[in-house]
Amino acid sequence: MNLVRLAARLGAGITVTVLATTAVAVPAAQASGSHHRGTTSLATVLGKDRSGFDRNPRDFDVLSAAVKAVLTAKPNSPVKVLADGKTRLTAFLPTDRAFRVLVRDITHQRYLPSERAAFNAVAGLGIDTVENVLLYHVVPGATIDKRAAAKADGAKLTTALGPQLTVDVRRYWHRTVSVKLIDADRSDRNPRVVKFDINKGNRQIAHAIDRVLRPIDLP
Repeated sequence: MNLVRLAARLGAGITVTVLATTAVAVPAAQASGSHHRGTTSLATVLGKDRSGFDRNPRDFDVLSAAVKAVLTAKPNSPVKVLADGKTRLTAFLPTDRAFRVLVRDITHQRYLPSERAAFNAVAGLGIDTVENVLLYHVVPGATIDKRAAAKADGAKLTTALGPQLTVDVRRYWHRTVSVKLIDADRSDRNPRVVKFDINKGNRQIAHAIDRVLRPIDLP
């Protein structure tokens, strides 16, 4: 897909929700328990990695650069909620490989691009588009840890962007729990949680995912 067309589609007709609204169909007792009292923000957690673009596919260099780019261009963007550790939210953080896969898919490249090339391609979509994609990964109003997520099969999560995600939980005989998120894209595999409870014990919690959530259906 042409990146200009993609940016136009991603940026069209999407309204950002009010971040203060509790917008998650998970019982409050499960999603926001008293054990989530810390106020360390997710921005602080992401900021601890100062390695920059590297060859580690499991960290969040591309994501961190995208957040920084949005807040540099738009200091009052709703994305700044990631730096407010007092605001309860759950974020799904695409790994570097997830962004590389996204760029490969939308540009129809044969090989995965480097992390720097992936970021440049994402940034080339425009700040407003990057902002929309980031907000689609944030669920405001509730701290959903692994235990709550495992009990949330079929739950609808309203993102900070507006559109919802659906939680798909699968259990296996050896008690392994697989959590996927069903996004708006029907053409590609849904993102799977590959690491739970980043920033555990705090009001802002995150889970790493192996694909970028897509707020539109990409061909």
